[in-house]
Amino acid sequence: MATMSASSSSSSSSPPPAAAKARPIPSRNPLPLSASQEAQVRDVFYARVRAKCGPEIKAFADCAQGRTFSAPFLCRGPLHVMNNCMKIHATPEEQDAAREEWFEKRVERQKEKERKARRKLEQEKFLREWWGLPEKDREIARREMEKLERPERIGGFVSERRKRFGEEGGEGR
Repeated sequence: MATMSASSSSSSSSPPPAAAKARPIPSRNPLPLSASQEAQVRDVFYARVRAKCGPEIKAFADCAQGRTFSAPFLCRGPLHVMNNCMKIHATPEEQDAAREEWFEKRVERQKEKERKARRKLEQEKFLREWWGLPEKDREIARREMEKLERPERIGGFVSERRKRFGEEGGEGR
């Protein structure tokens, strides 16, 4: 017990250099995600499980290749082996690991999104110059650049105007 608390306190005192740039994960099971973010986490989870059961999936695919109606009957053994492997590895712990992996890669996704948006703006500017079209309104261009600079939203933001429970003039929803 004493070694566990000592190791956890020493690891939190000096974060690795990569963690200094990224925003920390608020807790082990972070804020609720949007539906599209949950779908991305699910995709990571399924990919992790498929990676662990790769040989079993390949064996079933090899057996079923070229068969249609007879595949369920002739490939029953490899199918059961593949399904058992997937059941063994599709655990809540694996889901938590997939969620943590998704959160770790959020900075990379944000940078990729910004890179694509900047490239799109550059191409649009080039096409406007090439075809002699009028420039975009400066206000619209400024708003697009501000939008690129915003950080990724995780769990949303609290509205400043919404009345909260127990405050003057409102009892919540």
